[in-house]
Amino acid sequence: MALNQRRVVLIAGAVVGALSVALTAAGNPANMGICVACFIRDIAGGLGLHRAEAVQYLRPEIPGFIIGSMLAALAAGEFRARGGSSPVLRFVLGFFVIIGALVFLGCPLRMVLRLAGGDLNAVLGILGFAAGIWAGASFLRRGFTLGRSSRVSAGDAVALPIASVFLLILVVAAPAFIFASSKGPGSAHAPVLWALVAGLVVGALAQRSRLCLAGGIRDLILIRDPHLFNGFAAIFVVSLALNLISGRFKLGFEGQPVAHGDGLWNFSSMATVGLGAVLLGGCPLRQCVLAGEGDADAVMAFLGMLVGAAFAHNWGLASSPAGPTANGKIATVVALVVMAIIGYMGVEASRRPNQQRTAGEA
Repeated sequence: MALNQRRVVLIAGAVVGALSVALTAAGNPANMGICVACFIRDIAGGLGLHRAEAVQYLRPEIPGFIIGSMLAALAAGEFRARGGSSPVLRFVLGFFVIIGALVFLGCPLRMVLRLAGGDLNAVLGILGFAAGIWAGASFLRRGFTLGRSSRVSAGDAVALPIASVFLLILVVAAPAFIFASSKGPGSAHAPVLWALVAGLVVGALAQRSRLCLAGGIRDLILIRDPHLFNGFAAIFVVSLALNLISGRFKLGFEGQPVAHGDGLWNFSSMATVGLGAVLLGGCPLRQCVLAGEGDADAVMAFLGMLVGAAFAHNWGLASSPAGPTANGKIATVVALVVMAIIGYMGVEASRRPNQQRTAGEA
């Protein structure tokens, strides 16, 4: 790994950490300066896909991630229209990844930001996330694959970026059919322009650096390469320092903002996110970035997350500060089982061509 690329990852992590704290200061919920899962959940509510009144808002950061990634990819000559690698399975994995994240109450990035804010419940989340990645890495070692992507039409590649522009128009126009929270996390948000600019910057930096916590831990396990993990270490260090300076740091398990203290399900839900992220090839932020690069398979994962967020609230799967729901616990177990089956199927799919070739040679 070139020195320059290592530096890009560290710079990207430092900027993302700083922007996360800045967005919190500007109005985003505490320890939620950036949370891909929470923001997708709010967008689903804003579009009326669920009716949980406390979490409805068209967050500009998400379209910013996608558009920023696309602009960076175009500038670097890395925008490529591709797809066709098990799109239905990617939708399913995206669906269950967001369920796990909403049982925990945060994506991998928010997990790090929660810890940097002093929320010790995130420790069990990190341990579960690492356990899920370890399980996913074991499937990779055995040859897991969702198949190869191939060239697709330009329309498939630009559909989500175009939809992101349309979403931003809705944010500004605020038509009557769009929902917006008057209380709760959905009502807490930074000014639109600030949120959009932050999203564009994060999307561009994540595209150039390949920033992904799931990928960082996966690479540590598989090839002992820490460079992606160092990016998230930089996010933690910078956000921790800024939280301490600004007085936002609060150490403990109890009374943490938009969090619960059920250790078993903090661990289990993030194990779901870790396993799903490895099978997908990236965490929720990485899926947004890949979608911006023209990857139609990542678009399917994103759509799975959007639909999953709606189901999480319509079916009472998402947790609250009071703790996980019974339905959420069942959904977490179902998610782990479904992902294990997908992992097994992917391993078997990788062996099939070799078996056929051996039979032909015999």
